[in-house]
Amino acid sequence: MIRMKDDEMGRFSVHVELANYDDIVQARNGHIPADKVRRLTLQGVVDTGAARLVLPENVANRLGLRRTGDVEVRYANGLKDRRSMAGDVQLTYQDRTGIFNAVLEPNRESALIGAIVLEDLDFIVDCSRQALVPRDPERIISEIE
Repeated sequence: MIRMKDDEMGRFSVHVELANYDDIVQARNGHIPADKVRRLTLQGVVDTGAARLVLPENVANRLGLRRTGDVEVRYANGLKDRRSMAGDVQLTYQDRTGIFNAVLEPNRESALIGAIVLEDLDFIVDCSRQALVPRDPERIISEIE
């Protein structure tokens, strides 16, 4: 885990593994060797104020992620813009894995891990320890009605 500067309390970094899920499916079906699955480890900033997963555009290009359209984004300073979306990125952290869409930012260097990822992987943010903690260490629990 990487500590953030004092003026960024409430946000902290972790390292996540990212992979092209389409490649994983191709490998599972025997169409490509498993060692040809495009994957990498990237620093990710945990931010509960953000909704989605955000990736640097160059990371999406390196992983060969499929573009799925555009989305309007609103930044913390109130400015709005349009950004590309990529689909089928597999994110793994602490042996928990999910498949997500990601907003692509051309000038980012790290991932931004928002509430959708945290909820799907069933992590609780412990701001005092600057850590992601599984709600249940044995399994992901999904709340349903």
